[in-house]
Amino acid sequence: MRLRSSSQLPEMVPGQFVQVKVDHSPSTYLRRPISINMVDYEKNELLLLIAAVGEGTRQLVRLQPGERVNCLYPLGNGFTMPSSPKENCLLIGGGVGTAPLLFLGRRIAEMGAQPTFLLGARTSSELLEKDMFRKYGELYLTTEDGSEGESGFVTGHSILRQKRFDRIATCGPKPMMLSVARYAKRENITCEVSLENDMACGLGACLCCVENTTEGHICVCKKGPVLNIKKLLWPL
Repeated sequence: MRLRSSSQLPEMVPGQFVQVKVDHSPSTYLRRPISINMVDYEKNELLLLIAAVGEGTRQLVRLQPGERVNCLYPLGNGFTMPSSPKENCLLIGGGVGTAPLLFLGRRIAEMGAQPTFLLGARTSSELLEKDMFRKYGELYLTTEDGSEGESGFVTGHSILRQKRFDRIATCGPKPMMLSVARYAKRENITCEVSLENDMACGLGACLCCVENTTEGHICVCKKGPVLNIKKLLWPL
């Protein structure tokens, strides 16, 4: 979804998200949290990558050019940028979890570095925005059915054995991120994950998205959604 704002877009960082109001859907009471996929400040446009998995998101993808959408943005905290262009950054995404990694990859490329993207999906048709990712770095792919790239899961890709990375950013299904986090801990690599806890308000008021961490219970929408794996109480 490409949204053009009537006012100047504020500064946004990769990993932040938008709370989108869903109109004309009587069964959808809450806004939908959607990761920021890309920002085009020259055109004053915001890009969101939306999977139509429920009534709310199905209604959003039915919108036509010219219709208005009510959004709260930017919300949450984003990924930590590398301290130097010399850092080898690996950006791992699964499904629509690849969305914030495109914006992050562009920002890293603007530093003069070349990020490595590793994207996974069940089948080739679910590998999204491949040409856009290739604009900013090296792209490697996996599919569970072997229809494109290497067969299997992202954490089994050969690039992980061929190249040493200094920093990992990942977003996608929790089992995938858990596997990536275990790899990062084992290899002593700095790793941040973008959590996809259920959210309601997006502002830290409803306590719907609470995650238990080394710092206690936190609202992912306010303290996250991006967190360093050292703060998580995951079984690593």
